[in-house]
Amino acid sequence: MTDMETPIARVRGLGSAREGGAHWWQERQSSIAAFLLYLWLLVSVLRLAPLDQRTMAEWLRDPFAAVPMLLLIWVTFRHLRDGLQVVIEDYVHEEGNKFFALLLLNIFAVSAGALAAFAVLRIALGTPGA
Repeated sequence: MTDMETPIARVRGLGSAREGGAHWWQERQSSIAAFLLYLWLLVSVLRLAPLDQRTMAEWLRDPFAAVPMLLLIWVTFRHLRDGLQVVIEDYVHEEGNKFFALLLLNIFAVSAGALAAFAVLRIALGTPGA
């Protein structure tokens, strides 16, 4: 940098990529969706009589339980991934480590979400009494 540069010239290219606002808004939407879906889960589970495996499996066979449960899984892992992505981007400064950490985060979030969704689908689409 030279002494002839204006303050704006020194910071040009270092600022926002104009994507932070959209990411912030998506995090807020996913947190509201997660809150509402967890509230639904809490009320639904409290309305069930015995909280045993058979009752829960029968409850998840109902599409009005299975679909919101799948949405809850998706929103939870999406919100988790978005939040931890911000932490990694803010606090991991070496580009190679940042790339590797984000890669592991994405693999974990997709794998865990898929496993949870598979479990719900297996119960929801399974035969009664199995």
